Order: sequence, then C-alpha cells, then structure tokens
Amino acid sequence: MSPKIAIIGAGIAGLACAEALSASGAHVRLFDKGRGPGGRLSTRRVSTEIGEASFDHGAQYFTARDALFARHVEDWSRAGIVARWPEAGADAWVGVPGMNALPRHLAQQLDIAQGAFVRGMARKADGWHLLLEGSTAGPFDHVVVALPAEQAASLLGLSDLAMARAAVRCPSEPCWAGMFAFPEPLAGPPILRDRGPIAWAARNSAKPGRQGPEAWIVHASPAWSRAHLENPADAVAAALLEALAQAVGTALPPPLSCVAHRWRYARSGDAGTGFLWNEQLGLGACGDWLGGPRVEQAWLSGHQLGGAIAAAAFSTDSRVGAAAR
Repeated sequence: MSPKIAIIGAGIAGLACAEALSASGAHVRLFDKGRGPGGRLSTRRVSTEIGEASFDHGAQYFTARDALFARHVEDWSRAGIVARWPEAGADAWVGVPGMNALPRHLAQQLDIAQGAFVRGMARKADGWHLLLEGSTAGPFDHVVVALPAEQAASLLGLSDLAMARAAVRCPSEPCWAGMFAFPEPLAGPPILRDRGPIAWAARNSAKPGRQGPEAWIVHASPAWSRAHLENPADAVAAALLEALAQAVGTALPPPLSCVAHRWRYARSGDAGTGFLWNEQLGLGACGDWLGGPRVEQAWLSGHQLGGAIAAAAFSTDSRVGAAAR
C-alpha cells in the first residue's frame, strides 16, 4: 500500500519534496498557512489609477548551478514558466509573469490545504497526526517539516531534539521589503545594491514578462530590518521610499502605491546537511536553511529528501533506525 505523507509548508522545498514523492507513487498532502503556494517566491499585485502594479517582494531571482536543477530550469524555460534576467547576472532566472509562476506550476498536480496552520504534531500508534486550528489531520506514515528554521524548530522539538537543535543553530535574517509604484520611470540603472539602508532595489517592471506601471522593490539590509523589525509598516514604507530617493539621487514622483511587507525569516542560514531524515520516526525536514540561502538549495533539499523517503518507504529491506543526517 502506498504510504501517506504530510508535508508542512508549501514553499519551494515542500513542493519539490511533494513532487518527488508523488512521482514515486506516495499519497502526499501539503499543509500551508498562506493563501497560495510558494513561500518567499511571492508576487503581490496592487491596483493603481493607471493599472495593476506587480511586485516580486520576496526572492528577486534564482540561479541554476546544480546540473539536476539546471535541467529542470531548462524545461520550465521551454514551457514559458521562467526566463533569464540578464540585468541581475548571466545566470539569473525569474518566474514569468511573476516569481510565483514557478511554485504555481509545481503545485498544479498536488493536494494542498491552504490557510492550514499546523500548531503541533504527534506520533501515535496508527501514525502521525497534525493539530490544526480547529481540527486535526491524519494518520500519516511520514511527516516532513518544510518551514524556515525558527518555525521548524518548534515543531521538530516535540519529536526529535537533534533536528530541533540543528534548526535553532541556523537562525534567519529578517528583511523589510518596500513596494513602490510610480506614474513614470525613475532615472538611473534598474538595479541598485548596498545604498545605505538598502541592500537591494530593482525595477520590478523591467523583468521579463512584466506589465503595468513603473514598479520598484526595495529590500532593506538585515541590520536595518532588525533595528526596525517591529516598526509600523507605514513608517517603514516611508523610510524606504526616502532611502530610494537618496539612492537614485533625485526627487521621486509621488508614488501611486507605497506598501511595506516584513519578512521575519528572509535569508536562511546553512546547516550544511542538505536535509534531515529520521527513518525510525518517519520524520524529515527540508529547506534552504539546510543547504544555503538560495532557491536552488531549497529545491534540492526537498527533492533529495523526497528521494530518501521514497527509497525507505518502498524498499523491501528498509533499514530501521537510520540516524537523522
């Protein structure tokens, strides 16, 4: 009988893990607290008086340096899901028409419960059970935690202290993201780096496949974001708009839209293990914090964990008690 597997988190790592497991014949269900899949590969659209502005307010682009991942990227490129963005680098890729195009594509054939916040999990005699807000789900043969390290630690600590400690040792850096739409193009280059409180600013509307008014994303530096982490979003948006004006070196036209979003867990650490898997418990963890702060590493982490679980679940001589690695 095919194993039943729950994956907590429908970011790139969770989606890649689910894709690999589904391909092996497992029954997979993902649980994600957001309104759509993708995690930090997010795109927000804002209505303005001259049209809808689009903002990739999470990951700005991704690279493909691993051979396996690069082959998948080429397939996605041929399907029109991703395209190169030369302004960001020779190996930079973006989703088309937004960064969320990639996770939406990966999620098409998957069973995902959106708006499902998992508060806890417990392993009982019949398998794993998840505690949601107002309900439960289960039993499952295996559970995968595909969340940022800080969120993963609280769930993993209930069952595997070694995994939880690994997550605690990989804290994330925060990031405030400003999203600004203008009635006319701003002067200067389409990308700005390391300008005062700004770590990165880019003309989002100049990416391949984008339409709509002039749209800029401004990512504050980790230090600035930490110092202003609990500030009101309106105050942060105003401060980042002023920082953008200073970086451009000229007065900006009145913005059509001025919004800020806080990523409390933006840039991950790197545990250097790729993924974690406790075969005896049927518990795994994946995410960029296990391989490095890149979209590519998140995908590889999930894909590799999915392969490891499939090998254990479908092997007739599965080794019981494999240590988390």
